[in-house]
Amino acid sequence: MSGLIGKKIGMTSLFDDNGKNIPCTVLEVGPCVVTQVRTNEVDGYNAVQLGFDDKAEKQVSRAAEGHFKKAKVKPKKKLVEFQNFEQELSLGDTITVEHFAEGEFVDISGTSKGRGFQGVVKRHGFAGVGQATHGQHNRLRAPGSIGAASYPARVFKGMRMAGQMGNSKVKVLNLRVIKVVPEKNLLVVRGCVPGHKNAYVIVRK
Repeated sequence: MSGLIGKKIGMTSLFDDNGKNIPCTVLEVGPCVVTQVRTNEVDGYNAVQLGFDDKAEKQVSRAAEGHFKKAKVKPKKKLVEFQNFEQELSLGDTITVEHFAEGEFVDISGTSKGRGFQGVVKRHGFAGVGQATHGQHNRLRAPGSIGAASYPARVFKGMRMAGQMGNSKVKVLNLRVIKVVPEKNLLVVRGCVPGHKNAYVIVRK
């Protein structure tokens, strides 16, 4: 679906017409520039590549420099392809946050915060085993048994255990657009969005 690239600014809260406090996330969405138009005849599919957030020219490779010069735009840090855009777009066109309207629903994807190596209590919400008394040693946050010895004599695939947590792609569906601020390129959506502050996000209709 069509969409734009943005950046997470932070969280805030707003009051609705009934006086209810609504948690919201503020995003800086756009302006995004069309850096490439893919067609069915040349590439085998139709799509539009958008660029967001300017990048210093000295940090761009020769190949990327030629790519941006062809579109006659400044080098961009983030490039994402979108399909099924409503309007016809050509190289160098700019799309702003006004692509979205208040009240509609959007899907937002980003990279979640990295939590490092975590145990089962934090990673999967285990309660921990045993009591703290009666000779209990250091097993309060342990996962417990992960498989029987004689049968099946192995650990099943997919067993919830300790390991790397976070730093993965997450998509949140059906977030309502609360407010659009065109003069500051801001989009306010209801609820939370994956990623840390200033992390790149992709907002799709």
